[in-house]
Amino acid sequence: MLRAVATWWDGVELWLTQLDFAVQVVLVVAVVGPVCWGAAAVIDTVVERSVAARLEASERRAGRRAARREEEQATSAPEA
Repeated sequence: MLRAVATWWDGVELWLTQLDFAVQVVLVVAVVGPVCWGAAAVIDTVVERSVAARLEASERRAGRRAARREEEQATSAPEA
């Protein structure tokens, strides 16, 4: 399996290097551009969701701490 992929890639590489430079540039831009755009979109989504999840968890913890403090203050305050 790996040998077949390596052989195929060698054929593609040989074909690409034998093309005119202008055609090489157009092909690389047509292939690498969308691949990089897609990778950037995936990375952006993963980072955005990760940061959002961490912020939500931090806000929940802060809310629980504030609720505990209020509860402690209410129970420790002397009633008149």
